[in-house]
Amino acid sequence: MALQLFIIFALSLLLGIASAIDLFRGMEFGYSGHNGPGKWGKLNPTFSPCSTGKRQSPINIQRNLTVHNKLLKPLTRNYESANATLVNRGYSVGVRFEESPGDLLINGKNYTLQQFHWHLPAEHHIEGQRFAAELHMVHRAADNSAVVVSMLYHESKADPLFSMIMEGLKHLGKENTEVPLGTLNINELNRRPRKYYTYVGSLTTPPCTENVIWIILGKVMSISKEQITTLDSPLNSHCKKNARPCQPLNGREVDMYDELK
Repeated sequence: MALQLFIIFALSLLLGIASAIDLFRGMEFGYSGHNGPGKWGKLNPTFSPCSTGKRQSPINIQRNLTVHNKLLKPLTRNYESANATLVNRGYSVGVRFEESPGDLLINGKNYTLQQFHWHLPAEHHIEGQRFAAELHMVHRAADNSAVVVSMLYHESKADPLFSMIMEGLKHLGKENTEVPLGTLNINELNRRPRKYYTYVGSLTTPPCTENVIWIILGKVMSISKEQITTLDSPLNSHCKKNARPCQPLNGREVDMYDELK
């Protein structure tokens, strides 16, 4: 009798897990159709900020509406080599760090770099211009507050940072979703930008959590057509263009740091 009860319990548990998996699959978000950006807020109650939030990202940056904030400081980044893993989430390809690769210092507060990932095409616009790609470097502080540093790319020469993970990307796919990269050297990213834009927004994927500090670097980098194709190939069919449309500013201020002014 006890054995029968255990079997019944185990089966019910397995069915519950299967139902949870089916539910999760049903809430999977994408970038077109019934689960596209306009529908995110209704896919899951926790996704509601995607449709009701007033401080959402990305945005279109209009230079004549930005504020030259003299209180802004140069970016202080202390990155170093760290063990990393290449990850295919289906909706984006990125790099996850298995140990701390260093920090970004803002207003005396340390934000540790956790991961970075790409969007094709870019999500943020400048003066209505959309770029070929965008890199999001996601940082978290001890209190879980977030800062995302964004780098925009136009299609031209190969990106040196991307070149370091090209070999790993060849082994990344829908079945093999994680590829160890070993030690990744990102010291090049410590260079201080001469110009950047900053505003308070949100994550650009569900659950679209707000109060994220965004820093969009002013210098547009370059990425090759081959690199774009390599980034695109592992993604799900409905996520090949994984850029959320620009969101309303709703009265928010976009500040600018420019060391030449």
